Amino acid sequence: MAVLLIGTLDTKGEELAFLRSRLRQAGVEVLLADVGTGGPPTVQPDITREEISDRDASDRGAAVRAMAEGAARLAKRLHREGAIDGVLGAGGSGNTAIATAAMRALPVGVPKLMVSTMSAGDTRDYVGGTDVTLMASVTDVAGLNSISAQILANAAGAMAGMVGAPPIEPHGTKPLIGATMFGVTTPCVDHARKRLEASGHEVLVFHATGTGGRAMEALVESGFLAGVLDVTTTELADDLVGGVLTAGPDRLLAAGKVGIPQVVSLGALDMVNFGARATVPPQFEQRTLCEHNPSVTLMRTTPDECAELGARIARKLAAATGPTTLFLPLRGLSLLDSPGQPFHDPEADAALFRALRTVDGDVEVIEMDCSINDPAFAEAMADKLLALL
Repeated sequence: MAVLLIGTLDTKGEELAFLRSRLRQAGVEVLLADVGTGGPPTVQPDITREEISDRDASDRGAAVRAMAEGAARLAKRLHREGAIDGVLGAGGSGNTAIATAAMRALPVGVPKLMVSTMSAGDTRDYVGGTDVTLMASVTDVAGLNSISAQILANAAGAMAGMVGAPPIEPHGTKPLIGATMFGVTTPCVDHARKRLEASGHEVLVFHATGTGGRAMEALVESGFLAGVLDVTTTELADDLVGGVLTAGPDRLLAAGKVGIPQVVSLGALDMVNFGARATVPPQFEQRTLCEHNPSVTLMRTTPDECAELGARIARKLAAATGPTTLFLPLRGLSLLDSPGQPFHDPEADAALFRALRTVDGDVEVIEMDCSINDPAFAEAMADKLLALL
């Protein structure tokens, strides 16, 4: 068992040395990598900063970015060579950015633990779509005291336990399918999932909350998924308009880049997500809003926004290298987008459909005169994906 321990040894040498000793006491071999960007290391590393990055220390921001990229390359190489079984880091914002970049470079399932002062709040940049575990440091990682020593000892014990745990029994050999779902597209995904499972596939459902979309696409890039049923592409609307559930500008690219079959639809593109009603930005006060629950407020997308969403989706799907089919539900994009519901807006939906009917490339476009949650629509999407597989 071996762990890559990543830290800035110019400022956190004492703490990293303590982590190393605790890991060794637990019977774990340690490769200590120095990713400091300031003064000389206070502890001798196994892997020097010069081996990781040829950085420009005069610009700290550039140095941290370069070190993060180098740490990611290092972790990926060491794991590929079988030299490490997990990655552990501890520090503030700088080392959190560097160490978690290394963690995100590894496949899902490889133990990844970061003791960080940044573990509360918005951590999406650190976790991405992977299984990084964040542990709150409570105090700053600045010397050993009665609190920090216990936290770091717990972290070492947790990492030792993860890398030393017996492997799990294989869950099965069924091909894995990724599917995206929101509450307002649940009937569609549930129906399609049952059809896919009945055909001998295992379906992994991802909640399209930004993190969910990134997680699915990370699994695609890691080679875990045989195909994608991307019913719910709502994260694209948040990315365009400024909602809180964006998965970033690269959402909807992974399956096309890898070349696996994908069947895509427009689930919940009728909405942008915000937090509690009081958090909706003031420029949107006159828009159509729906309080989904006390913590979630939804906003209807406009015809102009829908046209732009359609153009973006068309460009992304046109670049796909694998079999790609796009389904258009002409009578509604979600449970809220039907006659009598607050987001029913045929003009906005029509703008979205118009932009997508001219998609370039080898994308098959299938239009159905029903809502996205109609059982016939779900069955058609599932059957198309099975045919492409």
